[in-house]
Amino acid sequence: MENDKEERRGFQVKDRRRFSETGEARADVAEDAARTSAPPPPPAAEAPPGDEPVNFSTFVLGLSTQALLHLGEIPDPISNATQRDLAAAKHVIDILAILREKTRSNLEPDEEALLDSMLYDLRMRYVELARRVTKEGK
Repeated sequence: MENDKEERRGFQVKDRRRFSETGEARADVAEDAARTSAPPPPPAAEAPPGDEPVNFSTFVLGLSTQALLHLGEIPDPISNATQRDLAAAKHVIDILAILREKTRSNLEPDEEALLDSMLYDLRMRYVELARRVTKEGK
C-alpha cells in the first residue's frame, strides 16, 4: 500500500551530495555524476573577424567609416560606387559630436584622442566639400 502511494506521487527525491554527514566521499554519487555529466564542450574555434566584440574605439571607427562613405571618400562596399550625401555625412558627424559631449571626462585618454581626431578630420573634410559644392552651385 505504501508503494502505491509512492508511485502516485510522480517524483522521487535523490540525495546527490558528494559527501556524507561525516565528511566522507560517497561512492554511489560519484558514479552517478560520472555517468550523467555532460561531455566536455568542443574546443572553441576562432571567431570570424566580424564577430569581434564591439568596444568604444571600434564603435567610433564604425561611425567615422559611415561618415567617410557619405562624404564620398570611400566606395560603398555593396555597389562599389562612390556617392556623396552631405546631409547624411553631417548627421553622422553630429552623432559623433553628441557622443563626444556626453562622454566628456568618462573616456580613457586614447579613446578621447581617437574621438577628437576623428571629429576634427571629418569636420574638415565636410567643410571642404560643402565649400566646393557651394562654389560649383553658384
